[in-house]
Amino acid sequence: MTYAVPPFQHTIDADPPTGIVMKTQSRELGLSYSDGAYDLSFEFLRVYSPSAEVVGHGPGQEVLQTGKKAVGIRSLEPVGLYAVKPLFDDGHESGIYSWSYLRWLCEHRDALWEDYLSRLDAAGASRE
Repeated sequence: MTYAVPPFQHTIDADPPTGIVMKTQSRELGLSYSDGAYDLSFEFLRVYSPSAEVVGHGPGQEVLQTGKKAVGIRSLEPVGLYAVKPLFDDGHESGIYSWSYLRWLCEHRDALWEDYLSRLDAAGASRE
């Protein structure tokens, strides 16, 4: 099952996380909400970037991201009051992660990760 980036990724009415922590040693972004907390790996965020470089401009244009296991985030920039933009150390800087998209990633993390690993396997590609 392939998960596309949800169409609501840039809504501005979603509640922001109550806390965001860059965990550079474990390579995770910690997101806290009033009803729970999540850790999303930098690799996960990179391979599910909402950027057109990753998702394309329409169905079937997705680009499988490979070799991102060790990717880091240099910094996290606010985008208005509705999103953040990670600056990845592999040069990827065009993904804008709205609050609603981040929450969607948190809620679907396990299924999305399994889907990503399956797509890598089917392509004979690697996380390395």
